[in-house]
Amino acid sequence: MSISLDLENLKVFWIAFAVSALTSVPIMKLLALMKSKQTVSQHAPEGHQLKQGTPTMGGLIILVGFLASMPFVHTEPFRPSALPIAILVILFAIIGFVDDYAVPKLMPGKRGLGWKQKILMQVAAAAIPMFMVCGTDWSAIGIGVFVILFFANAYNFSDGLDGLAGTILVAMLCGMIGIIPFMAGHHQIPGLPWGLLGAVLPFLYWNAPKAKVFMGDVGSLPIGAFLGGYWILSTQKLSIRSEIHNEFFYFAIGIWSLMMVAELVPVPLQIASVKLRKKKLFPYTPIHHAFEKAGWPETRVVFVFALAQILFSLLAITLLLITGPGVKPG
Repeated sequence: MSISLDLENLKVFWIAFAVSALTSVPIMKLLALMKSKQTVSQHAPEGHQLKQGTPTMGGLIILVGFLASMPFVHTEPFRPSALPIAILVILFAIIGFVDDYAVPKLMPGKRGLGWKQKILMQVAAAAIPMFMVCGTDWSAIGIGVFVILFFANAYNFSDGLDGLAGTILVAMLCGMIGIIPFMAGHHQIPGLPWGLLGAVLPFLYWNAPKAKVFMGDVGSLPIGAFLGGYWILSTQKLSIRSEIHNEFFYFAIGIWSLMMVAELVPVPLQIASVKLRKKKLFPYTPIHHAFEKAGWPETRVVFVFALAQILFSLLAITLLLITGPGVKPG
């Protein structure tokens, strides 16, 4: 691991941080002029009506810094270039913008896209960068699209409490930064996650209790797509050359992903149970709202969920430390 690569990653981090911090105030003013406001469902947990009218689409603060840092990322052979990742992020951000702003403005009374429209648009947005990396390997593209959509929608559900999505993201990125070197024999440190880590910190300033802005789909969808897309695009490049030889590597990624599983999986289970059994499986979904229903204050829910993600990340890194590097030495 060279000192020059470390310095390059720090440069990526600080560029993203500086751009997001400097543009955060203008973006907040822009959102106010656009009258981009949170619409809280009447079925939301008690206390959430106080969030009605809070600006949304604050994820733009993160995206401008993250995208600005991408040209400075040092590309390594084992990981995808920034281009397919940038396309993935931009396409999912466009879907989020349509859902957050365009549909409610053009079609008063609608909160956003229908779920079928949203899923179809996401499939197309995920397939394009997968095709760029995998060519016509349709099975790899199918798996990749599934993984990207899973993470995009799971992370999207986490944007419901003050500070929740941002703190989970910080914990996930720190875990990602710790895990990825095992894909290259302990000597390559990732650059793109450093950029996203730098970009999310200024957003957390605005999103901390009491939140002055929420991430919105324009931020949560592309960030979730990145979390899934980075893994699938990187490991696909390795898998083509049959270089991943640590059978615990994918298990470690699964451990790292458990918070996203907890956020997403109860939602379709709840819907299926209500339709088929006329009964709820959970007091409320997404699952963080169930803890609110049990009487937990938001701050406690955010702390516990962030702590859980930190533990999952540490467990994944520890597993790989014990079992060795993830690729055959060159």
